[in-house]
Amino acid sequence: MTDAPDTKTSTPASPAGTAGTAPHSASPLDLDAYLARTGWSGERRATVETLRSLHRAHLEAIPFENLQPLLDTAPSLALPDLQDKLVRSRRGGYCFEQNTLFTAVLEAFGFRVTRFAARVVLGAGPGDVRPRTHMTLAVQVPAAAPGDPVRTYLADVGYGSVGGLYEAIPLVADVEVADGVRSHRLIRRPHHGPSDLWTLQARQGGVWTDQYTFTEEPFEHPDFEVFNWHVGTNPRSPFRYGLIAQRTFPTRHLALHNRTVVETREDGSAEERRLGDDEDLVAVLARDFGIELPPGTRFPTDLTGA
Repeated sequence: MTDAPDTKTSTPASPAGTAGTAPHSASPLDLDAYLARTGWSGERRATVETLRSLHRAHLEAIPFENLQPLLDTAPSLALPDLQDKLVRSRRGGYCFEQNTLFTAVLEAFGFRVTRFAARVVLGAGPGDVRPRTHMTLAVQVPAAAPGDPVRTYLADVGYGSVGGLYEAIPLVADVEVADGVRSHRLIRRPHHGPSDLWTLQARQGGVWTDQYTFTEEPFEHPDFEVFNWHVGTNPRSPFRYGLIAQRTFPTRHLALHNRTVVETREDGSAEERRLGDDEDLVAVLARDFGIELPPGTRFPTDLTGA
């Protein structure tokens, strides 16, 4: 997620609706349906190239969007519900949905996945401390041959920003990596906690820009159920009062915030256009973002910001 809820809020409602929700591994994954949705084909082996190509295919096929919390409530993170929404329907989701589904896919391929909870720092002011409201993944790639090292990569198909990863990158500090037309690096810094702090940076306009930070502490499915409930129901959460949609293509990126669409090309140039009424918004979501909503969908009247 590109935004984090304001921490100066009252305590959100108890996640009663998530109690007893099965973890993503409790139900079988329809891997064939997922691969058809993303258009991925190849040998189903846990290799670096498989990880990178799965990452690209997912990003290009399944859009980022927050329409469910905006129009209703927090989305379900149960695997059957994620498959119905992200795989079988022309819909997308935000980080908890996207990366929970992607975790199930990677595990089906034989990768070992650890979930981290990250703090989005993009756009944060000096001294701002945001909560951990983003899920990112550490993926272990098995050794190709006996004696070879097990390599760990950072993967993230749920970061709704042009600064997000296009491909998984090695979890190694201070190395610039070209992932598609994007460039990223990870910085490891001392931290007041027991472990160092990792920061994902993206090179944008020739400048390295911090995206989010995390430590190597494993978080489990129930942890993200709580985070998801807060982000999806707290009235102060950006995902409750602003429309956000993103679509990644090999040479361009589309971002929708409320009624403004920004197209960023691989050379860094950008073009902005303003949308009109709700019918125009629904049509653009379907045509440009691959997000189909029922005819007559109505959005909050205060979607007026850029």
